Amino acid sequence: MEVFQGKASFKGVAIGKIAEMKKADTVVRRTHVDDVDAEIARYHAGKEMAQKEIMELHDKALKEVGEAQAEIFEVHAMFLDDFDDSVENIIREQSVNAEYAVATTADNTAAMLAAMDDNPYMQARQTDVKDVADRVIRDMNGGSGSGNNFTEQVILVADDLAPSETVQLDKSKVLAFVTRGGSTNSHTAILARTMNIPALCQTPVPANVDGKMGIVDGFKGCIIVDPDEETLKQYKEQAAAEEEKKRLLRELKGKETVTKSGRKIKLYANIGGIGDLNFVLENDAAGIGLFRSEFLYLQSNDYPTEEEQFKAYRTVAEMMAGKEVVVRTLALGFRAIRICLTRPEIFKTQLRTLYRASAFGNIDIMFPMITSVWEVQQAKKYCEEVKKELHDQNIPFKDVPLGIMIETPAAVMIADELAEEVDFFSIGTNDLTQYTEAIDRQNQKLEKFFNPHHPAILREIQMTIDAGHRHNTWVGICGELGADPTLTEQFVKMGIDELSMSPSSILPVRKIIREMD
Repeated sequence: MEVFQGKASFKGVAIGKIAEMKKADTVVRRTHVDDVDAEIARYHAGKEMAQKEIMELHDKALKEVGEAQAEIFEVHAMFLDDFDDSVENIIREQSVNAEYAVATTADNTAAMLAAMDDNPYMQARQTDVKDVADRVIRDMNGGSGSGNNFTEQVILVADDLAPSETVQLDKSKVLAFVTRGGSTNSHTAILARTMNIPALCQTPVPANVDGKMGIVDGFKGCIIVDPDEETLKQYKEQAAAEEEKKRLLRELKGKETVTKSGRKIKLYANIGGIGDLNFVLENDAAGIGLFRSEFLYLQSNDYPTEEEQFKAYRTVAEMMAGKEVVVRTLALGFRAIRICLTRPEIFKTQLRTLYRASAFGNIDIMFPMITSVWEVQQAKKYCEEVKKELHDQNIPFKDVPLGIMIETPAAVMIADELAEEVDFFSIGTNDLTQYTEAIDRQNQKLEKFFNPHHPAILREIQMTIDAGHRHNTWVGICGELGADPTLTEQFVKMGIDELSMSPSSILPVRKIIREMD
């Protein structure tokens, strides 16, 4: 029996045979070419095939794992477009084959990403760059993939897994992911969380484990190879206990989120796109507390049209069948309400689509990154202009509730004044913690200083709740703390009205609340 320690990307226990991910070798040699124009044309032919394949993978991922996870293939398409200048320059200046130029470009891009110490997300994109390059090189040479058709459920082990590889897998055959490289920000880790299966990264598994029995412990962050009978027995009991917990949680579906004393709490879900709706419904959320509308903008090379936005919001409203849907307005660029108030044409287009979609369901509009009463008043002014336009055009809409995110210390300090302007508050604890503690939460070097349980954060939450209730404004939490089971009881005692979280956290938090006095 051998134990290999890694880093857990998602918790859980998996027991089964280990299968090593088989990959096609992409061997690139440098050769001299005489006709550089023909070689550049060959590159573009391979690139065109790769673009088509990437979009097919995007559509497949959209159906299987949702919009947020499918977006990685839009990043692939972006990387592919960025290859052109470098590849063509290398071919022309060095008179070399296109394969070598593509591989060199990918190596240079990956090295640049690896140097981004303050941006773990971009560091994790090194695998994506290599995956794109390998695809172009294969397509220039007729194409040849790496089939991995498993006949039984397996623990999948690999050096790393590219998004295209995970999407093409038969998900019903994967018990767990274990990679020797990768990170908790990788596509594989995200996919594991979506599939609700354990995953490890940065795990030094040797190359001779294929076909052996394995146990993945996502709680301890390790994989056990060739476990002895006693260890196997213990983990089978633990796996059965975990499955029983899940079964008991599923029995909570359809039941109220209410304490024994009768206090009701709304449990809503956070989503990043239409593809996440299945998880919302599956986990029995009472509504959507945070629809991150910026994903509609990230998936397009230009601002999405009014009709494109309307279609998305209408779909969400209809599928939620009257349940509340809180849509956060655009939070990109130089951030949130600031880009909205300085680019009114973009802001008003989004507001039009939201008001139009309100006729098909129960939509609320929420403005992010508020720091002053003036910002709220300006946003409301644009809402009134949009409503008048729709009224004059005989387009149906509802007079929807308006709310704001409390995610800056400034907003906390003037919460009483802000509560007079809006119908609800939603506390964004991620940014509130960042700005209160003066810490960049994306910087891994500062991770040990980032403390969302800091007494100052909890006091700010209490101040916000109290201010909201003084003005009959309901108050929720839509940041990561909303799903923190160690704080659920405290939040309820503070008087919180709503908690919004990832769909998979809904039932566990409901259980805690239902067991409270």
